[in-house]
Amino acid sequence: MKKREGKHIMWDRPDFTTIKTYQEFSQYYWYRAELADICKRLGKEHSGVKKELEAQIKQYFAGNVAQKKVRLKTKKEKDVELTLDTPLLTCGFAFNTRFREFFAQQMGSSSFKFTADMAAAWRKVKAEGNDRFTLRDMLAIYQGQSTYAKYDNASCQWNQFLKDFCADENNAAFQPKLKVAAILWQKVKHSTAPKVYHQQLVKNFWDDISMYWKRK
Repeated sequence: MKKREGKHIMWDRPDFTTIKTYQEFSQYYWYRAELADICKRLGKEHSGVKKELEAQIKQYFAGNVAQKKVRLKTKKEKDVELTLDTPLLTCGFAFNTRFREFFAQQMGSSSFKFTADMAAAWRKVKAEGNDRFTLRDMLAIYQGQSTYAKYDNASCQWNQFLKDFCADENNAAFQPKLKVAAILWQKVKHSTAPKVYHQQLVKNFWDDISMYWKRK
């Protein structure tokens, strides 16, 4: 197995089943889909953003092997009348036309769109079984009047990596930039190195990307 020391790259990421501790697990980069699949195999809640999935896996390594909670429906939730005081867990809440139209009516605007913070709030409500969180509370999330839950931007590491690569003037001659950034990202994602772009990556892996250098 090819390795580099310090801030450099360790190429092979072990299979999850061979990892013994959360500390070892957290040394490597995992896509959200991979984390969701791991949680599903472990019998844990497998929805949510990366941070939430990683927390589930941390609990697993700590010895918490409780199965995911299943909420039983007691009535036809689609028949529940919607008011601002309706709890999300009793009305079959979903990011669909029914609830978009409800919020649009409350806001007096036909252009209402759900936000990432609203999605984060809904995941938290489900995870905590919070039966007191209402549509009014969700509207407050939309209006920026509540900090109950916030979308975790830290999960967008690839997007930030690509943005930083393209912003580096030293990379102006690479074409196509997306292809080059993707090659470098592949080198980083399974490594113990920070999942961030820096110019040294270009130097370290020049042999892999030099063919895309189009300087005239």
